[in-house]
Amino acid sequence: MVDDRAGGGPLAGLLVADFSRVLAGPYATMLLADLGAEVIKVESPQGDETRTWMPPTRGETSTYYLGINRGKRSIALDLRDEADIAVAKELARRADILIENLRPGGMAKYGLDYASVSADNPGLVYASISGFGSTGGSHVPGYDLMVQAVSGLMSLTGSADGPPFRAGISIFDVMAGKDALIGILAALRHRDATGRGQHVELSLLASAMSGMVNQSSAYAAGGVVPTRMGNAHPSVVPYEPLPTADNDLIVAAANDGQFRKLCGVLGMPELADDPRFVRNADRTEHREELKPILIEALSSKGADEWFDLLVAAGVPAGPINSIAGGFAIAERFGLDPVVPVGEGDREVPTTRNPIRFSDTPVTYELPPPELDEHGAELRKWLGSDA
Repeated sequence: MVDDRAGGGPLAGLLVADFSRVLAGPYATMLLADLGAEVIKVESPQGDETRTWMPPTRGETSTYYLGINRGKRSIALDLRDEADIAVAKELARRADILIENLRPGGMAKYGLDYASVSADNPGLVYASISGFGSTGGSHVPGYDLMVQAVSGLMSLTGSADGPPFRAGISIFDVMAGKDALIGILAALRHRDATGRGQHVELSLLASAMSGMVNQSSAYAAGGVVPTRMGNAHPSVVPYEPLPTADNDLIVAAANDGQFRKLCGVLGMPELADDPRFVRNADRTEHREELKPILIEALSSKGADEWFDLLVAAGVPAGPINSIAGGFAIAERFGLDPVVPVGEGDREVPTTRNPIRFSDTPVTYELPPPELDEHGAELRKWLGSDA
């Protein structure tokens, strides 16, 4: 290994060859780096596209790139060059994990596909992330926005009488990245037992179908095609933003006990015994009758005041914050959402890994690398007999 760490996170000692780009793969490999793995980011001589996705920036660097690439070393390899292909193959031969998200079949052009690489490295866990799978959809380029459209998510997002909307983030890229991490860890467990690696395949569309959970199940199990309902929930009432004296407040009374507590805080305990609203199924059926009653009661105070009162009573509720407000409330609750990585003029504030361990803490070893920052070091190492 390039970095002979003492201790480190729970995955210390594992080497990751990261042939991925943009979001799903780099997000997964950043999480692996956070957990202690040594991640070598292989880039084209032009670099990962997200380096150019700006604004916003920190200095002259894209914050998009900075947000998903800490903890890695960068080497630029031109896979049209035989010498660079040889370096890439040696990295794959030494790796415990390889992640790639070229279009299906793309790695085979360079002799870096699973069958070729595993012949020399049978313990390799090889993860491939595509947009639409490696069979019938292998020819379709995979971008999150496309998947939000074709999966049906956009048909669920927006007002009932308005156009469909994309989610505010590339949600299926993130889901696929996390699904990749789950698959990799499961394959490592299998390798521990058998000594054999395996090919782990992910697609954004498969992650989308799984990740839409209740909406997917409505169709698969019930034959129901869900539609846009704005911020309302198809099966739970109240579970949406409601206006107060100043700003909207999310109220998520997801069971009958929470609804009864909500009614008590609002000063109308008798509402919980109204036959129209006793059970969640009743409230769902009579949502249009219940909503104006709740709005009138909430109009007496502001969102922040209601937030404190309702949460104290055990009712899920919260103001609709900006991202800045989200960071502020995470700070308020002691989650320390920002962690600096690097030192001096290379220090970069990044968003903390969400996992906390009692014995093997997450590590934040390296700031997001410059393009080919570690190329000379890595070429020397890969050319050795180590």
